[in-house]
Amino acid sequence: MTILVTGAAGFIGSNFVLDWVDQSTEDVISIDLLTYAGNLENLSSLNNNPHHHFIKGNIGDRDLILNLLKKYQIRAVLNFAAESHVDRSIHESKDFMETNIVGTFNLLESARSYWNDLDQNLKQDFRFLHISSDEVYGSLDLTDPPSNESDPYKPNSPYSASKAASDHLVRAWFQTYKLPVFTVNSANNYGPYQFPEKLIPLCILNALNGKPLPIYGDGQQIRDWLYVKDHCSAIREVLKQGHIGETYNVGGSNEKTNLEVVKTVCVILDKLKPKSDGKSYFDQITFVKDRPGHDRRYAIDASKLERDLGWRPQETFETGLRKTVLWYLENDAWMNHVVSGQYQDWVQKQYS
Repeated sequence: MTILVTGAAGFIGSNFVLDWVDQSTEDVISIDLLTYAGNLENLSSLNNNPHHHFIKGNIGDRDLILNLLKKYQIRAVLNFAAESHVDRSIHESKDFMETNIVGTFNLLESARSYWNDLDQNLKQDFRFLHISSDEVYGSLDLTDPPSNESDPYKPNSPYSASKAASDHLVRAWFQTYKLPVFTVNSANNYGPYQFPEKLIPLCILNALNGKPLPIYGDGQQIRDWLYVKDHCSAIREVLKQGHIGETYNVGGSNEKTNLEVVKTVCVILDKLKPKSDGKSYFDQITFVKDRPGHDRRYAIDASKLERDLGWRPQETFETGLRKTVLWYLENDAWMNHVVSGQYQDWVQKQYS
């Protein structure tokens, strides 16, 4: 049997595929539309691996997806495909509606059509796992407990609204059609292969190039940070032993302000890549105008995942962030390839 991974050339998707191939002999079919954040170079180490096959395509193409499901006898679909950056969703919300809502709908329908035609044994083993975000729960006050799986959805950005809608679709396809699904809502991910529009890789890139490290508003927005490899291990556990129809929150138990995160990046860079003039990367920290509707705090209660499936993150924020900075220092060619003129134009527009 074989698994199908959508959004496989993106940040989390590619990390999952690489870890899966490293730990399993089960074949992987990867599909990605290769938009700006989908980078086939992320999967280049698998070019000659007989257990991995890549197809460029859109999750909204029902015929393509259904043909892949049948051809490779897929036993699980893992949906990482998404437009995922809040800043971009503010300016380009249509793309988020198309990919995150309509795309998920079409993928669910392809999976349902395939699943309905399976014989009973294969039907019982099939799974559809949807990867979502903690942002669907909305902003928390400082004294609020972390969000758990029974909390109401309160999305505040076009991005989080589109992900909330996709989560509701997945739930409805389980309740209405009994399609065997899981949903995973994770905290802020960081780690290797993350496109440098997100806070940590953006600051690493800017720091090394002597550019400002932009921080929105006062930098006191709080996020729970999760090392991407820990997220991948949680997804494997959910796929292996999760209860059908359930939602699982995945958190790192690492609530940090944005300013704390950037300062920690600077501390690590000061040790691993000190500046020639002897100054600290702290000097490059710059505060910029806050973005519209910026949620103040996200936090994830992952106790259900630990209680029911025995999962806990392996990395602390400090150990995971050091591994992340080291990866970017050792893979400057990868960084240079993804930072195009279009990317530079976007950064200038967003943070000027």
